Amino acid sequence: MGAGTVIVGTGQAGFQAAASLRAEGYAEPITLIGEESHIPYQRPPLSKEFALGQQDFESIQLRPQAFYQDHRIELLAGQKVMAIDRVARSVTLDSGRRIPYEKLVLAVGSRNRRLRVPGAELDGVVYLRSLDEAMVIRDCLEIAGQVVIIGGGFIGLELAAVARTLGKTVTVLEALPRLMSRAVPPVISEFFQKLHTEKGVRVVCGAAVTKIDGSAGNVRNVALSDGSRFPADLMIVGIGVGPNVELARDAALPVANGIVVDEYLQTADENVFAIGDCVEFPCVFASARIRLESVQNAADQAQCVAATIAGRRNAYKALPWFWTDQYDVTLQMAGISQGHDRVVTRGSAETRKLSAFYFRENRLIAIDSINRPLDHMVGRKLMAAGVRVTPEEAADESFDLKKLAQTAGTGIIRSNR
Repeated sequence: MGAGTVIVGTGQAGFQAAASLRAEGYAEPITLIGEESHIPYQRPPLSKEFALGQQDFESIQLRPQAFYQDHRIELLAGQKVMAIDRVARSVTLDSGRRIPYEKLVLAVGSRNRRLRVPGAELDGVVYLRSLDEAMVIRDCLEIAGQVVIIGGGFIGLELAAVARTLGKTVTVLEALPRLMSRAVPPVISEFFQKLHTEKGVRVVCGAAVTKIDGSAGNVRNVALSDGSRFPADLMIVGIGVGPNVELARDAALPVANGIVVDEYLQTADENVFAIGDCVEFPCVFASARIRLESVQNAADQAQCVAATIAGRRNAYKALPWFWTDQYDVTLQMAGISQGHDRVVTRGSAETRKLSAFYFRENRLIAIDSINRPLDHMVGRKLMAAGVRVTPEEAADESFDLKKLAQTAGTGIIRSNR
């Protein structure tokens, strides 16, 4: 047996890479290394069912402990990789142990951006990225009465929905002019602002936080640049994440908005791959180099790299898709809407069933669907197969998109490309 494959990171991407290698018939050793002491688990429930107390740790584990033994995956939890020696092809752990590799997969993820204002270090100011942080938030929510969420992105709004469902007084402070503005267009932002407002959440956009005040070391209120203040005994900060690139950078691998990889998810070193939230990669659906933070992207990139390492060289061409659950509303997104020059809709906000179709030069590039799962699935199929649909057809409820999608793979394709 050779040195095999070492995977750094035990999130969705790292776990999937290890599992997919075995599914591909890879017989060499696999070592999976992660800083968290827990075995790999799902992150999406942390801001939803887990925070509500509807799921426990066992129910969000990606696989039970026995899986790793049965599949001959050496899981090193609670250990940190300090350095990569690309010449010797080895990694060094914080314990001093050196582990050789034939192939190295960096699935090192991302970390929370920190709030840089006076008072941000007070007790009661919390973040969510890990299971340990989720357990802190869940415990705090049991006793908190007034919750302020700083950041109106997916995580912030999911936690706002949780806190409101638990009967808390909730305020969302978003620095930009609208909610989820980095991910969705105005029509979707407006829908979710109305949804949260109707549920009793106070939403303040254009909110510049300048200071957090406290007493006896605990948070008490937050001040904005316009002089307004909002009381809080729990403040959850969700202002985005940044990629963990230090390990790659210190090994002299190129980094930009993430670890730089090619269409095969290889770094500048042919023996080193990178996948998941930490990666900047060429996306055929965006016609640009991008970095994505999603379970789908992490899992699909892991499967792609596993196939390549196992001998089936594979370029990454998966269609990006995402989702968020807030109250009883599910938003599903497919494609990359940035750069669109036209948007049309199906359904209506009033019925809480609405889809927005995004076009660039009359080519469908993305769909956002609110409580319309069929539109989402059909849209994914149309875009992945390159089947052409016009803006007029997308906006026409009587036009059968499902039937059009069924032409994918039949040779009856009106090409979108």
